[in-house]
Amino acid sequence: MRRYAAEANRAAVVSGAGADAEDVVQVAFVKAYQSLDRFRDGAPFRPWLLRIVVNEARNAVRAGRRRDAATERAAWLDGVSTSDADPAAAAVHAESRSALIAALRQLPEAQRQVVVCRYFLDLDEREAATVLGWPRGTVKSRLHRALTQLRRGLDEQLGGQDVAEREAEHER
Repeated sequence: MRRYAAEANRAAVVSGAGADAEDVVQVAFVKAYQSLDRFRDGAPFRPWLLRIVVNEARNAVRAGRRRDAATERAAWLDGVSTSDADPAAAAVHAESRSALIAALRQLPEAQRQVVVCRYFLDLDEREAATVLGWPRGTVKSRLHRALTQLRRGLDEQLGGQDVAEREAEHER
């Protein structure tokens, strides 16, 4: 560990782990130790270890993005705007949020569940299928139908103009 720690830390930082680099390296060393039985005899150890570090750094970056996106969505749903300092923009944001929540409530339960899993819990199709206990194709078809219905519901509530258009129009 002492021999490769500094190099592993640099690899983690360069791979995007930033302030989490030390944690990434620690997790990578534990995973490498647990996987020593799969290490090929005679193969160079350093590249194998650094590959684990880079993969862990990527995982940490992805997890951070997912966490940030989930926080942003939660703030949006709670009516807290993280980017709107302008009162008019905040009003458009609040109206859009209310319309989305109302349209979401109008969906059948199965469609609402799939939308929540995909966009509010940030699960991919496979994960959503596992959580919901449905085949992946069912998740895809119900999500497609749900998004089509949501779009229609939002168009009706907002007078034929979709949310993205209204917010883009306000920014002009």
